Amino acid sequence: MSFAATDPSGGAGLQADILTIASMGCHPLSVVTAITVQDTSGVDDVMPIDPDWVVDQARAMLEDVPVAAFKIGLLGSVENIAAIAEVMADYPDIPLVLDPVLASGRGDELANEDMLDAMRELLIPQTTIITPNSMEARRLALNDDDENDDPGLDECAKRLLRMGCEYVLITGTHEHTPKVINTLYGERGVIRSDSWARLSGIYHGSGCTLASAIAALLAQDVDVPEAVKEAQEYTWQTLSAGFRPGMGQHIPDRLFWARGEENGPERPN
Repeated sequence: MSFAATDPSGGAGLQADILTIASMGCHPLSVVTAITVQDTSGVDDVMPIDPDWVVDQARAMLEDVPVAAFKIGLLGSVENIAAIAEVMADYPDIPLVLDPVLASGRGDELANEDMLDAMRELLIPQTTIITPNSMEARRLALNDDDENDDPGLDECAKRLLRMGCEYVLITGTHEHTPKVINTLYGERGVIRSDSWARLSGIYHGSGCTLASAIAALLAQDVDVPEAVKEAQEYTWQTLSAGFRPGMGQHIPDRLFWARGEENGPERPN
């Protein structure tokens, strides 16, 4: 079950989650947390769904269909964070993947400080694995009371783990390294570190794809380190096969495996 905002472009958000989860062999259930006005370039506006509606969507499905994993993306408001955290508290044994969507790829702000505080206090303690990029990890782990606080990524992971999650996967797309380095942390430190060739495009929805792929694998009883490895491989392939349907960023092709190479990068819209 994915909690996320809509994306009319299909590049990120709920549409990306649905495509990824289905591509990984699971049946996607979806809960709309917000409606966005956006295209492949960026997000222009966000309208959060009423938290009672968010809860009602989730409860209706949870009373009907067994859920094997949860994935949480853009939440839209403090009220939605609190409402979803209350639902999650009733299902402590089901894996929860949290993709803390704090800004769009263009840099559009999608979470204020109150929302960050709510994530830290209400959702992260219930999370199996959180999947921030390096910028999100620094922002979530920052000590607002210390203006000189500038934690490294290892320290960010330690702080997030101390908030109560079981695993932290920090992705390195935004770091100035020759390859993209993604590092999985647990209570004993680094569990695995994987490096991937940098691709030349700018992508819309890569984080959603990775988090949803991890959730789909956890739903199939794959353990966390192996799920992280397989989800990275899948995500890199979707990016490598990505296409540019509009005038903005590239979109991952979550169904790359279903297409013949002779079809080329063009995709019907």
